[in-house]
Amino acid sequence: MSHILSIDGQSGPLGPFVQRDSEAHPPALTPGYKTSILRSPRNALIANLPTLSEMTAPVFQPQELGAKDNDLLTNFAKDGLPIGERIVVHGFVRDQFGQPVRNALVEVWQANASGRYRHKKDQYIGSMDPNFGGCGRVLTDANGHYVYRTVKPGPYPWRNRINEWRPAHIHYSISGDGWAQRLITQLYFEGDPLIPECPIIKTIPSESQIRSLIALLDKDHAKPMDSLTYRFDITLRGRNATWFEN
Repeated sequence: MSHILSIDGQSGPLGPFVQRDSEAHPPALTPGYKTSILRSPRNALIANLPTLSEMTAPVFQPQELGAKDNDLLTNFAKDGLPIGERIVVHGFVRDQFGQPVRNALVEVWQANASGRYRHKKDQYIGSMDPNFGGCGRVLTDANGHYVYRTVKPGPYPWRNRINEWRPAHIHYSISGDGWAQRLITQLYFEGDPLIPECPIIKTIPSESQIRSLIALLDKDHAKPMDSLTYRFDITLRGRNATWFEN
């Protein structure tokens, strides 16, 4: 009889993470997205075999999060609720082999309904919402599921080129059970006409990869007379299984 053992001693996969597929990501240098000119490396990247540093990561517990961390409608509210379209976002965090990533930390941040972020360097003329902070976090459950509620962010102009606009989006930071699963990405919304116009999205190699960044309307899980719901699933790198015989 064979078993798969995990690092924490529970039943699950053990071993180094699968090699990163560099062709599945946009090239670092994409002049149409002007910021990449300064940010991208000029020399070939160094490839190293995975070590314990990449195979492990901090372990998060539910008691470390606040009761309202996954509720962006109320976690910053002072004297009322935020202005804008109320939405719920949920989905599953799985690895590339379809296994759920439990206790993954999902952090989100976004602009408010007028397209403005809450930080001093955002000088867009969109109004500031005194009851919306724009950030939250949640842990995935045993099935890799996460859920939070917020307001739908507005699009905003940016200085890539004249009259350039970012589609409505929510930023994501995911920390799985190893640093090799660390992922920074963005969620876009189904039906947004600005998506194909965005220079950042144009750097993505294939249409299927672009679709993987678009949250789909999930009306079956909408809250009647309250909020529409969107589903956004996330795929992280998986581990090579190491088998042991009894």
